[in-house]
Amino acid sequence: MADSNRSKTVIKEFILLGITDRPDLQIPLFVVFLLIYVFTLTGNLGIIILIRTDSHLRTPMYFFLSHLAFVDLCYSSVIAPKMLGNFLAAKKTISYNACAAQLGCFLTFMTTEFFLLAVMAYDRYVAICNPLLYQTIMSQKVCIQLIAAPYIYSFGVALFHTIVTFRLSFCSANVINHFYCDDVPLLALSCSDTSTKQILIYVFAGFGFICSLLIVLISYIYILSAILRISSAQGRHKAFSTCVSHLTAVTIFYGTLIFMYLQPRTNHSLETDKIASVFYTLVIPMLNPLIYSLRNKEVKDALKRKAERILVVL
Repeated sequence: MADSNRSKTVIKEFILLGITDRPDLQIPLFVVFLLIYVFTLTGNLGIIILIRTDSHLRTPMYFFLSHLAFVDLCYSSVIAPKMLGNFLAAKKTISYNACAAQLGCFLTFMTTEFFLLAVMAYDRYVAICNPLLYQTIMSQKVCIQLIAAPYIYSFGVALFHTIVTFRLSFCSANVINHFYCDDVPLLALSCSDTSTKQILIYVFAGFGFICSLLIVLISYIYILSAILRISSAQGRHKAFSTCVSHLTAVTIFYGTLIFMYLQPRTNHSLETDKIASVFYTLVIPMLNPLIYSLRNKEVKDALKRKAERILVVL
């Protein structure tokens, strides 16, 4: 009878425990993450505007980069505003519907980033291994298809997972040991059988991770092989320099996820998950604009041209 009454409890909101419950750290953490979010907004919006307004950057590579900046901007914005508000709030709650929306949006943009990085690796493969056919292969129609596919697939997967998760019964437990609504902490609250949902997480996450990583690895194997066949050192340096930014971003992104999910179970904890989650939800979206602007000559030249125009106007 008690179980029956418990199962009928309607959850209207969740409580997010956040990164830490120490009161003395709330304001310092608010300031740190506010600065990170401001830099993320400024950097990614700057990249998008620069690419859309500079004629020298209207190539497939920068078309994909503008979408990477958009995805980074979106999924950090799904997490950061609520997280910042909770640092200052006495009651760190999120409504049931807002939690579902946050989970769905986060999964959409996170999954999109996997495949977008793979698309960008394929673009570098075509540019270096088939330079004479690059413009033909990477036509505007193909670029649009390569961008549309990750968005459509990711939205479908995220919608499916969100519906499955929020059809579970949460009974009276509503305290999420995290700073945003994520699948694993939510499953820990459910009093339903979550075995099917856990299998679905492994299947879809594994598919997205392995497929995108394989595309990246295979592309860079061919790229490395092509670069090593270039006779001049200057030619090798020029070819490799077009990949450095993307390779750096890929290494940081996949490295964080591998650290988070492939560590021994004995060392695994929700606290470790929180730290890794902070890195890939907030820090990486801030770093990507820096990586692509500081390590990319064409972006730096475009920034100089934009700065010169602004100075002339002033």
